[in-house]
Amino acid sequence: MINLKQEGKLGFGTAPLGNMYREIPEEEAIETIEAAWEHGIRYFDTAPFYGAGLAELRTGKALAKHNRDDYVLSTKVGRYILDETEEKEGLFANGRKNKVIDDYTAEGTRRSIEQSLERLQMDRLDFVYVHDISPDFQGDEWLAKFEEARTGAFRELTKLREEGVIQSWGIGVNRTEPIELALDLENSNPDISLQATRYTLLNHEHALQRLMPAAEKQNVSIIVGAPFGSGVLAGGSTYEYSDIPPEIASRVEQMKTIAERHNVSLIAASLQFSAAHPAVAAVIPGASRPQRIQDNLEALNANIPAGFWQELRQERLVSPEAPLPIKE
Repeated sequence: MINLKQEGKLGFGTAPLGNMYREIPEEEAIETIEAAWEHGIRYFDTAPFYGAGLAELRTGKALAKHNRDDYVLSTKVGRYILDETEEKEGLFANGRKNKVIDDYTAEGTRRSIEQSLERLQMDRLDFVYVHDISPDFQGDEWLAKFEEARTGAFRELTKLREEGVIQSWGIGVNRTEPIELALDLENSNPDISLQATRYTLLNHEHALQRLMPAAEKQNVSIIVGAPFGSGVLAGGSTYEYSDIPPEIASRVEQMKTIAERHNVSLIAASLQFSAAHPAVAAVIPGASRPQRIQDNLEALNANIPAGFWQELRQERLVSPEAPLPIKE
C-alpha cells in the first residue's frame, strides 16, 4: 500500500476551490490551502474538472512557495480543457467558463497531464486518478467509457509509472464499481484509488463487502473523498452532491441524537470512521474556508467514547463488519 503516514491520514480535497456551489474569492481560496499547510497537511488532491482548471490554478499558486519534495500531489485525467468557452451549470456553474472535453484515450491522457502540470506550475505529479468513469457521470455509457480508459488511460499511466514520471495511478470515482472492475482486470495493476461518497458513516455496506477486501488483497491503497457524504454529515444541504433523500435525512437525525447523547461531533465521527479501515491511506475532505482546516484536524483527533460506536451498531446505523476507531 501507498505510505502516507508521514503526511498523516488527513489530506485536502480542492474541489470546493473550483467554485463548487458558490463563488469563492481568490484570496480566501489561497488562504484555505495555506491554512492546510500551516496545520501540517501535506497531501493535496485536485482535478481539471474542478471549475474547469480553477482549483488546479489555485493549488499551484498556493503551493509554489513550498519545496516540491515536501508534499504529495494528485490530480486526475479523463478531461482536457479548451480555450473555447460555454455557459456552465451544475456543481461548477461558478467556475471558469472554458469548455471541458471528456477523453479517456492515451492521447487525451497525455494532453490532460500536460495541461495540469502547466496550471499547477509543476514538473511532476505523485498520483493520477482516471476520473468519473462511472454510472453517475457517464450513465448507460459508463462501460464504454471504462473500456476507452482501459485501452487508453490505464496503459498510458502504467507506462508513466514505469518510467518514473508518476508514482502511482488508479481510479477516482463516486461509485465503487469502476474500481472493483479495474481490480479484477489482468494487467491493469492500479496501486491506489480515490473513492468518494461510498465509504462514509451513511454509505459503506457495499464497499465493505467488495471494494475493501479486493483492495487489501491486492495491496491497493484507498483514498476516501467526500467523507461527509458531500455535506449532509457536516450540517450541509446535499447528499452525494444532490438533494438529501428523506430516508437519509432520517438516518442523520438518528445519528445526531446518539451523538448528542455522547457529546460527539458527527464531523469527528465521520472522519474517524472513514480513516479507521486498514485499506484507507488518507481521508480528504474539501474545505473552502481556512477555519474548517483546524476544525477537521481537531475532529480527526477528538476523543470519541466506545459507547457511541456501540450504540450506532446496536441501532444498525453502522455495519457490524466495519472497523471502528475504538481506542483501547
